[in-house]
Amino acid sequence: MTEHVSRETPPLVEKLFPRAADRLAAYAELLATEGTLRGLIGPREVPRLWDRHLLNCAVLERLIPEDSTVADIGTGAGLPGIVLALVRPDLQVSLVEPLLRRTTFLQEAVEQLDLGNATVVRSRAEDLPWASYDVVTSRAVAPLGKLAGWCLPLCAEGGLMLAMKGSSAEEELDASEAELEALGAEVWHIHQLGVDELAQPTTVVSIVAGRAAGGSRHGRRGR
Repeated sequence: MTEHVSRETPPLVEKLFPRAADRLAAYAELLATEGTLRGLIGPREVPRLWDRHLLNCAVLERLIPEDSTVADIGTGAGLPGIVLALVRPDLQVSLVEPLLRRTTFLQEAVEQLDLGNATVVRSRAEDLPWASYDVVTSRAVAPLGKLAGWCLPLCAEGGLMLAMKGSSAEEELDASEAELEALGAEVWHIHQLGVDELAQPTTVVSIVAGRAAGGSRHGRRGR
């Protein structure tokens, strides 16, 4: 039996994202039903969709400049890409995903949620060499060094790669410094978002894309 996400939108959502609350709730219900039936969301994740997934992704918008073009690499069921498009109408979001069953779900979600600022792109990141985005996001896609090799080439010069990570963020960052330098990264930083609001803050590694390889500076952990 498929579990349903709570019909009641959490007060924190209403407080932080009042204009997007209704469509976030509609997306949550879509994930809990069709997303689960199609194997994009595990049934055990449904009761914690808001805390572990939607709000966790929504606070990422705090690091994204206004009117940015955003590519969400390996977006899966649309996390964080669809959430970002919902809470930030000023963004133009490309939902990049290679698997047909996922892109089919994503296209249906974009249409049902009336997301005019989101586009589904069926592709692997490495097959988009022509693209240039202000921000490239990802969530639980690959180890940081490998991920940077896919994402940084998609960033415009001075653009931003934002990788949502877990407790291993610092270790991954330390292990990938040489790869980041070779890719021309200029500065990197670990952020903790939603510290005073979320039960489990969102850990994000931000990396500024440079023009050419060179000396990099390891930023301190930030909030």
